[in-house]
Amino acid sequence: MKTSPIWHPFTQHALFPQMRAIRSAEGAWLTDTDGVRIFDAISSWWVVTHGHCHPHIVRAIREQAGKLDQVIFAGHTHEPAEGFAARLLKRLPAPLTRVFFSDSGSTSVEVALKMALGRFRHRGEARHRIVVMENGYHGDTVGTMSAGERGVFTQPYDPLLFAVDRIPFPAEGAEQATLDALEALARRPDTAALLIEPLALGAGGMMFYPSWVLAEMAAICARHGILLIADEVMTGWGRSGRFLACDHAGVAPDILCLSKGITGGHLPLAVTLCREEIFLSHWSEDRAKTFFHSSSYTANPIACAAALANLELWDDEPVQAGIDRVAAVQTQGLTRLAAHPRLSGARQFGTILAAEIGASGSYMSTLGPELLRFFAARNLLIRPLGNTVYLLPPYCSTGAELSACHDAMLEAADVFG
Repeated sequence: MKTSPIWHPFTQHALFPQMRAIRSAEGAWLTDTDGVRIFDAISSWWVVTHGHCHPHIVRAIREQAGKLDQVIFAGHTHEPAEGFAARLLKRLPAPLTRVFFSDSGSTSVEVALKMALGRFRHRGEARHRIVVMENGYHGDTVGTMSAGERGVFTQPYDPLLFAVDRIPFPAEGAEQATLDALEALARRPDTAALLIEPLALGAGGMMFYPSWVLAEMAAICARHGILLIADEVMTGWGRSGRFLACDHAGVAPDILCLSKGITGGHLPLAVTLCREEIFLSHWSEDRAKTFFHSSSYTANPIACAAALANLELWDDEPVQAGIDRVAAVQTQGLTRLAAHPRLSGARQFGTILAAEIGASGSYMSTLGPELLRFFAARNLLIRPLGNTVYLLPPYCSTGAELSACHDAMLEAADVFG
């Protein structure tokens, strides 16, 4: 195969000069150009929910593409966006009333930060500091890198990043230290918002924390009048075992970010939802209070049609039963992983299963590239975070398919542990 001109994401081409070419996908499986099938154990970067090329979503995309492909969303609207927004709000906590469309998880968080800062400015309050959690990840734009954990991901861009305040991850036995740190920052008169991944840190190493901590953090925010921004880009759409991770804690955030599974993995789309008073803080005959954010493809009709079809599946098909079944198989796998002497930190959150091969996790572990090749050789799309191996599968995955992934993780521990 000739050399491709494409520069691939999160890829060191000196180590991985050749990409595997995929020609088709169905259910939980990909097929490469040689006809070899690959089990998609990470939902193609956490986006595929019901399975690849789901017929209901594909049909909605085809039908919409023949009617309305694109229209500027400033000054215009269309039925796929209106229908999706109305149907989504029925599934979310009642205080969330407004839906702002964008096109990726990163931009949904950027929108959330701008909403929060605009709200306080338009109210005449000098609040601008953002509080985040250590080891968090919110995207790769300048704003979301600023809010994420600093390190090898961000070092080349340090001159561009703005300062944020950080609270420690609520590790087991140290949860109160996290709450105390948040309480102290919340008392500051310039603190505007807390931005967190609820209950599960994704790219930070699949680190999980208990729902009561989230509930306490939400209470602190409410008590001090700071906004709670829930980044559910990864945890939303059932990954936690419920529709939202916030549902486990009975928390209604002030601002909510959703993407990844929003179209079932078929097209890029994102939304940022907020409480009515945040919208009203921008509502004015003074044009200077306009919310100045957009992208050219905001609320693309075809993507919105896919998102609406996705929600129709949630409403009309036994999606929760599939989530519960995957979670139960992962629980069986957790028992097996926890018993292996060369695996550490075996843990589960809903449909997500993770463990470290060897010591505690490190994204820059030299094991990372070796593990990636190991799983690829077994036709498994498992993409470790350093030496942290995780499974985040589509909900159509069978017990046999997931058990084969558990077997591969145990085999990898034997080889590399």
